[in-house]
Amino acid sequence: MVEGIVYILTNKKNSVLYTGVTSNLHERVKKHRDKTYDNSFTKRYNADKLVWFERQLTMGEAIKREKQIKGGSRQKKLDLINSVNPNWDDLYYTVD
Repeated sequence: MVEGIVYILTNKKNSVLYTGVTSNLHERVKKHRDKTYDNSFTKRYNADKLVWFERQLTMGEAIKREKQIKGGSRQKKLDLINSVNPNWDDLYYTVD
């Protein structure tokens, strides 16, 4: 069974939010930082600061959670981030 991880990225001004899902968070965020994905939202808006993530037991559960978060309001996303990362620190270097 492959673990899934849901994550939220923002830019330096914390003005945009991007929600994604992956099985390898460190590698995925590195690709966002390296601007690997042409014509992507994260490249266009420089969203490469990891401010929130949540591990799920399976990729299916992670995808379900991603859809739930994406379907919620911006305020719900802000509340989610603030509940675990009130200073909006970049968590990239804390990912193992």
